[in-house]
Amino acid sequence: MLRIIVCGLSICIAVGELGFSADRPNIVVIVCDDMGFSDLGCYGGEIATPNLDRLAAQGLRFTDFHNNAKCSETRASLLTGLWHQQSDNLKQPGNVTLAEVLSSAGYSTFMSGKWHVAGLPNDRGFDRYFGFLSGCINFFTGEDWGSGTQWGTGENLMRLDREPFEPQAGFYSTDAFTDFALQFLDSRDKARPFFLYLAHNAPHFPLQAPAEDIAKYKGHYSDGWDIIRQRRIQKLRELGIADASWQLSDRDPNVEAWSELSPDEKQFLEPMMEVYAAMVDRLDQNIGRLVEYLREQDELQNTLILFFSDNGACPYQRLRNDLLVPGSAESDIAYDARWANMCNAPLRLYKQYAHHGGTLTPMIAHWPNGIRTPGRLCRFPSHIVDIMPTLVELAATDYPTQLGEQQIKPMEGQSLVPALQGSASARSKPIFWEFSGNHAIRDADWKLVAERSKDWELYDLAADRAETHDLASQYPERVQELAKRYDEWASRAGAKTHAKCLKAKPSTQSQLFDLDAILHPSKH
Repeated sequence: MLRIIVCGLSICIAVGELGFSADRPNIVVIVCDDMGFSDLGCYGGEIATPNLDRLAAQGLRFTDFHNNAKCSETRASLLTGLWHQQSDNLKQPGNVTLAEVLSSAGYSTFMSGKWHVAGLPNDRGFDRYFGFLSGCINFFTGEDWGSGTQWGTGENLMRLDREPFEPQAGFYSTDAFTDFALQFLDSRDKARPFFLYLAHNAPHFPLQAPAEDIAKYKGHYSDGWDIIRQRRIQKLRELGIADASWQLSDRDPNVEAWSELSPDEKQFLEPMMEVYAAMVDRLDQNIGRLVEYLREQDELQNTLILFFSDNGACPYQRLRNDLLVPGSAESDIAYDARWANMCNAPLRLYKQYAHHGGTLTPMIAHWPNGIRTPGRLCRFPSHIVDIMPTLVELAATDYPTQLGEQQIKPMEGQSLVPALQGSASARSKPIFWEFSGNHAIRDADWKLVAERSKDWELYDLAADRAETHDLASQYPERVQELAKRYDEWASRAGAKTHAKCLKAKPSTQSQLFDLDAILHPSKH
């Protein structure tokens, strides 16, 4: 047996017929959809998430881990280790996926859940696939939410491998994705390590959950968003995640104080958060099912589990039928920026923005064989492009530079293995964002960020994690230096330059229900 040391992590390498390690970890990457930064119990929230909380207590919680602030774009960077513009969400050549790299390293590869990038999972390295190809479905029927103008008119984009899948009575997508993930794992070649990509659509809209889960949260949100935001920042401080540099941002200026709402308005808005909480609760239950399976198979010890969200809480208002109460299969509702502002506490802004409310996600890492100090907080600045180099290193394999005649773009991130072991030094690479004209660069503790059509803002994240005090006018030279580096990256990666973002129309991504029009239609 040959023993090697990889960045402080001791890995036993037993070379077999394929030349691969017998002791490399299994890998599970779980992505949820549109979840706010402080929704989980272990990140300050009041929603019951005991299974994720347990993984956090026995593993690591990252406090500075980022996504691309948008569904498809996060998935593209996760799968390829590139900035999403470099693959155009897998529409362009020159990339390899995690599944392709790990498959070539001897891993069995499985995916269950939301795909939402170009092509088909089975054509991009996955041995088995169950899920849906689009961005949003009805949780109870599997129908594509985005294809029709009203509920129930969407096409079926559910697939089992390459074949259409027809959901039957009793279907609920959060349960079904876990069911098929467990089936894939149970029927695999147990002599090989596995990679499972479990991409849940919860708690993305439409707001739909089993009645028994909704019942747990009746009345839990009657205090409203202002009080609960204060509770969340207090709990974040108690957990040690938030320190003096984390201040509760002001409530979104477009959102009313909860105390200003009428009883009818509260009655309309409150159930939205109850159902959303039920969706997160059900997600946690299913993660518990997966963890219990791994424990029963005696594989939990050497399985690396990563959990995070694809973007921050979603500020879209959606109401495409006459049903005003969310929850059932007929529900066609999304909560708007009002509750999203609370779910992202203490951060500013939301999904699609390059501010922390869009990009900063809870990230839990669990791996008993590889994480020596469980329960630790990891403050290393990191991004989803770092997952590819991390898994390449742990799989003891090589990242290809060429496939056939196709040149493969090099990985953009850096390995998180030292971060998992508590030995990470300062980050060596900047982090960049750009989606729909919202853009940013992060270098060390300095972040330069702008909404589309607006000029740069500058934040010292060491003192202001919630991005509440713009320092651009005080440090014009730093703004100029970081702006130059952002534009150089944008030109290289195919992102929009700052000048192009300035020419875009102002953002309309933060949306609010017209409560008066909905509740008093006769007046309009």
